[in-house]
Amino acid sequence: MAQKFYLVTGGTGFLGSALVRRLLKDGHRVRLFDNDSRGSIDTIGDILDQIEFVSGDIRDSATVRDAICGVDAVCHLAYINGTAFFYSKPELVLDVAIRGMLNVIDGCRAHNVRELIYASSSEVYQTPQIVPTDESVALSVPDVLNPRYSYGGGKILGELMAINYGRNGFDRVVIFRPHNVYGPQMGYEHVLPQFIMRMIAMGKNQSSTPMPFTIQGNGSETRAFTHVDDFIEGLMCVINKGKHLQIYHIGSADEMPIASVANQVAACLGIDIEVVPGELLKGSTQRRCPDITKLSALGFSAKIPFDQGLAPVVQWYKDNAHLAPVDSDVV
Repeated sequence: MAQKFYLVTGGTGFLGSALVRRLLKDGHRVRLFDNDSRGSIDTIGDILDQIEFVSGDIRDSATVRDAICGVDAVCHLAYINGTAFFYSKPELVLDVAIRGMLNVIDGCRAHNVRELIYASSSEVYQTPQIVPTDESVALSVPDVLNPRYSYGGGKILGELMAINYGRNGFDRVVIFRPHNVYGPQMGYEHVLPQFIMRMIAMGKNQSSTPMPFTIQGNGSETRAFTHVDDFIEGLMCVINKGKHLQIYHIGSADEMPIASVANQVAACLGIDIEVVPGELLKGSTQRRCPDITKLSALGFSAKIPFDQGLAPVVQWYKDNAHLAPVDSDVV
């Protein structure tokens, strides 16, 4: 595979930093664009001397255009992620989504960069009509009054822009939809780190066995978690082999109930819990599991089962509990 010069937006974030490392490992040049609003430069501190780092806001058109100058391809991952932010900062989510995507497209056209890889999300389906869900299932924003859909709605708009602007002036525009990627340093606004941090706090004051552990919903809700290392393997299949104007799921077909996830986290921490049903936030999805047939056709197969990948992640959060923000236990 020929070496290229990639711009990765959102490159200090959880997925972006993992991609940057893999691109370097494969011999590519990398320019990273971020303002550390969600990630941290610490995530790539050991490789800073191997990359070009541009600090900037994805909403600043001039800065984005300058960052794109001279590269061969753009991997656009910059976004506001984390379920907690969907509800608390919907205007910011949409601002970053729309201005950011337009700035990336305009920058590519200004500098004749003809390859764009766009990070979408499983949230574009909201409540999918078919599970496992393939890439042809209808996308949905069920209620414009619900701030949660700022995230999925922004990703849908990004996909529309990628596909339709991509019809002219680009040789290859490819979209990928990650599904519940997990790993160390994934942040604190997702279900796994929230479970882990709450249980760590509970374990310090264990007074009864089993300890009641309240979750959203009744625990039968399902997700299919994908370890970040598997995700990167899938993403490289998309980057290297994905077809123009095509969309690919990246995820695992191993669907599991959230109650089981909670019990597995507790087992990793050596505590005994009793899952207690709680209120399910409006807009939450009962089931989510991708059909990864298209990605498998590119040569992908997941290697890390959840019960193997979870323990090191739990240990990382336990070892680094002092880094958690004070509101990390909000679910």
